[in-house]
Amino acid sequence: MATAKTPQGATGIKGNGRTRGSLRSVGRALHFPVSGPARGIRKATHAHGAGESGLGKLIELHGVNGAGDVMITVALASTVFFSVPTDEARGRVALYLAITMAPFTVLAPVIGPLLDRLPHGRRAAMAGAMLARALLALVLSGAVVSGSLELYPAALGVLVSSKAYGVVRSAVVPRLLPPKFSLVKANSRVTLGGLLATGIAAPIGAGLQAIGPRWPLYGAFVIFVAGTFLSFTLPPKVDSAKGEDVALLAADEKHLHGPHRQPVKRPGLRTVGLAVTHALGANAALRWLSGFLTFFLAFLLREHPLTGESAAVSLGIVAVSAGVGNALGTAVGAGLRSRAPEIIIVTVLAVVLGTAITAAIFFGAFLVAVLTAVTGFTLALAKLSLDALIQRDVPEQVRTSAFARSETMLQMAWVFGGAVGIVMPLNGTLGLAVAAAVIALGWLTTVKGLLGSARHGGTPRTRVA
Repeated sequence: MATAKTPQGATGIKGNGRTRGSLRSVGRALHFPVSGPARGIRKATHAHGAGESGLGKLIELHGVNGAGDVMITVALASTVFFSVPTDEARGRVALYLAITMAPFTVLAPVIGPLLDRLPHGRRAAMAGAMLARALLALVLSGAVVSGSLELYPAALGVLVSSKAYGVVRSAVVPRLLPPKFSLVKANSRVTLGGLLATGIAAPIGAGLQAIGPRWPLYGAFVIFVAGTFLSFTLPPKVDSAKGEDVALLAADEKHLHGPHRQPVKRPGLRTVGLAVTHALGANAALRWLSGFLTFFLAFLLREHPLTGESAAVSLGIVAVSAGVGNALGTAVGAGLRSRAPEIIIVTVLAVVLGTAITAAIFFGAFLVAVLTAVTGFTLALAKLSLDALIQRDVPEQVRTSAFARSETMLQMAWVFGGAVGIVMPLNGTLGLAVAAAVIALGWLTTVKGLLGSARHGGTPRTRVA
C-alpha cells in the first residue's frame, strides 16, 4: 500500500506545483502592463545618479504634479472657454483672469516669505500644496456643474498652491544634484518628466471630460492625493535650510553675501544680481508672448480656422505644436553642457523674434504652427536657464524667496499678455506684429546685460556644468 501511495502522492504534489506555477505566470502576465512601464519609468528617472541623489524621486513627483494640473486645466477650459460662443467666451475668460489673478498679485508675494518661514519643512510644504489641490478639485467638481461663483476662488486656490509647489521644487533641485550634473540639465530632467506626464494625462482627461465635467476633477483628486504621499519619499536633506533668509529685491550688493545687516524699506530684485534680473526680463517677454498667443490664437482660430480645418482641429494643431516645441526645448536642455545660461537666453530670444517677424509678414497656417512650436521651445530653454542662474548666483539663504518673486513676475507677464490677446482685434498679421514688437523690446533691453554677464563669467555659487 505504501508503494502504491507514493507515486500517487508524488503526482499530486507535482500537479499542485504546476498549478501554482501556472497561476504565478498568469499573475505576472496580468501585472506586467503596470509593473513593466513602472520599472521603465523608474529606470529612466533614476539614471545617471539621479536615483542615488534623490533627483529621480523629484522627477516622479513633478510628473504627478503635471498630470494633476492638466486634469484641472481640461475641466476648466471646457467650462470657461469651449461651452459658450466666442463673444461670450472672451468675456468669461477675461472675468476668470481678473477674478483669479487680481487676488494672486496680492497673495503671490506672500508665498516666498511664508515658505522661508518653513525652511525645514519643504517636503511638508509640497505635500500641503498637493493636498490643497486635491481638496479644491472636489470643490471645483461641484462648481463646474452648478456654475456657481465658488469656481473662481477655488481656481485661485489651485493657482496659488501650484505656484507654491513650483517655488519649493525649484529651491530643492540644487540639493539633489547628482555628480557632474549641470543645473540646466537637472532642471530640464525634472521639467521633461512633468511634460511627459502631462502628455499622457491630457488625453485621459479629455476622455474623462467626455463622460462628464466632474470626472477630470475626480481624476485630479486621486493624482494629487498620491502626490501628497509621494512628497514625503523625497530625501530628508531637502528639508535642510540652515541660515536661510528672505530675498531683498531692492537692496545693495552686500546683501548678496550674508544676512541683512541694514533694514530695507521695500523688497526688490536687485540682490539677485544683474544676470538674473536681465534673464528675468527676457523670460517675462517670452512669458508675455506665451500668454498672448494662448488667448489671441484661441479666439482667432475659433472664428477663422486654419485652411481646410475645423476650429477644434486648428486649436489642436497649435496646442500640439506648442507642446512639442516645449518638450523639445526641455530635452535639449537635458543634454546641455553650456557654462553660460545668459548666451542661451540671448540666442533663443533672437530666434523667436525672427520667427515672430516672419509669421507676421507671411501670416499663414504653417507659420502660425511654427511660431507656437518655436515659442514653446524657447520658453523651455529660457526658463531652464533662468532657474540655473538663480540657483548659481543667488545665495541659498534667499533662494526660495527669489524663486517666489520671479515666478510671480512671470505669471503676471503671462496674464498681461493674455489680457492683450483677449482684447486684440482678430487680425492675424496685426496680432503677430504686436507680439514681435514686444519681443524686440524685451531682447533689446536685456541683451547687453546678459552678454556682459556672460563675458565676466557671472558669480557662480554652485555647479553649472
